[in-house]
Amino acid sequence: MDSYLEQTPYSDPGDLDTSRLPTDPGELARLVRGLIIHRFEGDRLGYGIPAERLHHDGEVRFASGILRILRERSGAPLTEPRAYGERFVGTCRDFALLHVSLLRATGTPARVRGGFGTYFVDGFHEDHWITEYRLPDGSWRLADPQVVDQGQDLDFDPLDVARDRFVVAGDAWRAVRGGTADPGTFGLWGDDGLRGAWFVRHSLVLDLACRNGVETLPWDGWLPLAGVEEPGAALSDDDLALLDAVAACGEEEARRLYADPRLTAPREILSRAPFLGLRTVTLPGR
Repeated sequence: MDSYLEQTPYSDPGDLDTSRLPTDPGELARLVRGLIIHRFEGDRLGYGIPAERLHHDGEVRFASGILRILRERSGAPLTEPRAYGERFVGTCRDFALLHVSLLRATGTPARVRGGFGTYFVDGFHEDHWITEYRLPDGSWRLADPQVVDQGQDLDFDPLDVARDRFVVAGDAWRAVRGGTADPGTFGLWGDDGLRGAWFVRHSLVLDLACRNGVETLPWDGWLPLAGVEEPGAALSDDDLALLDAVAACGEEEARRLYADPRLTAPREILSRAPFLGLRTVTLPGR
């Protein structure tokens, strides 16, 4: 079986009845867009997000948990767009995870990808997570369910995102290491402490985890290479060579590299939640 058709503990939709869901990736992206509101778009949409949802919805790690909350807030079918108050309040990772979950459930191999969007702030690479799914011819396509059908002035198709508009973490690492991109333009806009080469490294390790079925939260980390406590720690030549290999690896190599203890997510990790602070989290086994 295609490993990217298999659900992970994170993407598993539980007992969801998928018989009435569309199978087209674009239709599923629009469906997801109608179920989630990003935690930072309330003002733009004229909706005051309740503080409890703002602080806690985005800490839900599993698609089954997102779907449970959606059921609690409305009995309407998932195929019907919801009022903002009936939606899950999440981040880009949640849009991507739910999209990937539904793609896998309806027969399309898919995975969450970590990297940087160039379409939020001119000249800046914003930390972002989107979907990558496999076409029948075996090639991969990027799609961003967060920005689909939002009336934004986009100069690209969010259902077929070019790789210079969303820069996957491996390409970002190579650009920074090769001196063709300024590391200070990668991270979170508006927070000078959350940008730079260390942030690209963090994204690279989390993206590798996603490719291996561990779809963490964006602010999760583990030492030594995906730390959230010591972002400025110096790297050895061996560490840099390992990260360079991750940035260039294909699928088989990604599985082999992820077995390296410097990269593998341990059962206990650190998570620096934006609203809840630093805490220890135990991840599920596969």
